[in-house]
Parts: sequence; C-alpha cells; structure tokens
Amino acid sequence: MDIRFDIIIEYLPYLLKGTLLTIGLSVAGILFGMLLGLLIGLGEMIRNKILALPFLCYVGFFRGTPLFVQILIVNFGAVPLFLGKTNGIVAGVIALSLNSAAYVAEILRGGVQSIEKGQMEAARSLGLSHVQAMRYVILPQAFKRMIPPLGNEFIVLIKDSSLVSVIAAPEIVYWAQAMETQYYRVWEPYLTAAFLYLVLTLSLSFLLRFIERRLATE
Repeated sequence: MDIRFDIIIEYLPYLLKGTLLTIGLSVAGILFGMLLGLLIGLGEMIRNKILALPFLCYVGFFRGTPLFVQILIVNFGAVPLFLGKTNGIVAGVIALSLNSAAYVAEILRGGVQSIEKGQMEAARSLGLSHVQAMRYVILPQAFKRMIPPLGNEFIVLIKDSSLVSVIAAPEIVYWAQAMETQYYRVWEPYLTAAFLYLVLTLSLSFLLRFIERRLATE
C-alpha cells in the first residue's frame, strides 16, 4: 500500500477548514441540544401523563429513527419551508441539535431520578418550592453525575456530524470524498479523515476526564 502524501498536503487546507466546521456543527448541536433537552427532560418528568406525552413522543421519535433520515427531512423539507432553499450548514445544525436534545433529555431524566427522593423532601420541608428545589438542590447534584454521559454524547455528535456531508456541508468527510473523486484514491482521504476525527475525540475525552477529576475534588 503506497501513500501519496502530496495529495494529502494539497487537500490539507480544505480538510482543516472542514475540521473547523465539524467542531462548529458539534458545538452548536450540543449547546442547542442541551438547552432544548433540558426543557424536554423536565417535560418528561411532569406527573400529568397527558402533558408529558408530547415530550415522550419527541424523545421516542428522535431516538427511534436514524439521524441520517432526520438530516434529509430537515434539509429537504423543513429548511426550504422557511428559507426557500436548502442550506447544508443550517440543516446540519438543526438536525444535530434536535437529535442531541432527545439524548440529553434522557441523560437529564436519568441524572435527576438518580438523586435520592429524600433530597427533594428535605428541600420542600425547608420551605422551597418544587422549582426552587430542582434549581438549587437537585439539578446541581444531578449535573455532576451527568458529566460522563453528556461527554459521551458530545463525542458521538462529533462522529455523527460526518453524516451532514450527504447534504453538501463542507466538513471533513465532504473534502475526503472530494479528494477521492479527484484522484480515485481511497486510503489517503479516508485515513486522513479518520485521523482528524480521532484527534478531536481523544482531545475531548482528555478534557472530560480533567473536568471529572476537578469536580470530584470539589
């Protein structure tokens, strides 16, 4: 197997731009996903089953259907409905955010339910309302337990962002495919893409372990 480093060097600026876009898509996806997931997760825990049903359906749909299909629906259906035309980057951010929100909601629900019920009862006995008890007592404790699964979700989102290449968002895989098309080479573009994803995920894993250690000492 011979490796042509010249074509890797030729495409390196494009691949680095694609890496920045991958990071941007992932960060936007996890940030919007966390905000939306927080609301959905709290909605899932509403005691009234009728009020909780829409939130449960949301989670069921986005966890039960492929992200690839969701990206296509958003890009060719939802985005043109509002913008009048497709836009790969906008569609990518929306699809990744909506998908991530479903998983974040489940992480939040699991984190909150892992806190002993006595914590809520003690907070209420001190005169706090349910909302105040959630904000000042339950959520801060649950957040520490949510760090590892949230980190895993971010890592998964980085890798899943490669799917937006199908709607022409110029991220890492998009440029790897362009390299393959131009030179009819397989090893150089996809090994380089794999290496870039590996650097991103390992860097994030190291950062998450550092955060976990800091929180454990507090």
